[in-house]
Amino acid sequence: MVILGIDPGTATTGYGIIKKSKAKNGFEILEYGVIATHKTRSDAERLETLAKDLESLIKKHKPAAMGVEKLFFSTNQKTVMAVSQARGVILYLAQKHRLPTLEFTPLQVKSFICGYGKADKKQVQYVVQKTFGLKKIPKPDDAADALAIALCAGWHFPKQKILR
Repeated sequence: MVILGIDPGTATTGYGIIKKSKAKNGFEILEYGVIATHKTRSDAERLETLAKDLESLIKKHKPAAMGVEKLFFSTNQKTVMAVSQARGVILYLAQKHRLPTLEFTPLQVKSFICGYGKADKKQVQYVVQKTFGLKKIPKPDDAADALAIALCAGWHFPKQKILR
């Protein structure tokens, strides 16, 4: 089973693609990285880039499920709106490809990965590195977060109710 994890954003959207395996942790990494958009482009152009690149990843890896980071309250309304737009594109593509989708708040991801909901980014990155036996911490941060989200989805799928 292949799982796609997404850390949504407009400037960069992190993605992590893992596959169920006989590895010690039960999963292996297939690919990870970020989908980057140019800040000089319009919102519509940036969302189009995100959609095209994400759809290419879905077609290439054919995931069985997707994990996506949920929005959390932020005082920066501009950021919340941009991330909401990106999440809309991501959830649309999940529906279009009939991907069962689990959503996790940052607190849930930290709790599942580190055992502590207030863990910092470095702790999450370290646990992801060790879990997958990587020589280095996955970079950039958005990609490491996406791998953590994919791992959460892998551990919870199909135990929890999924979005359709």
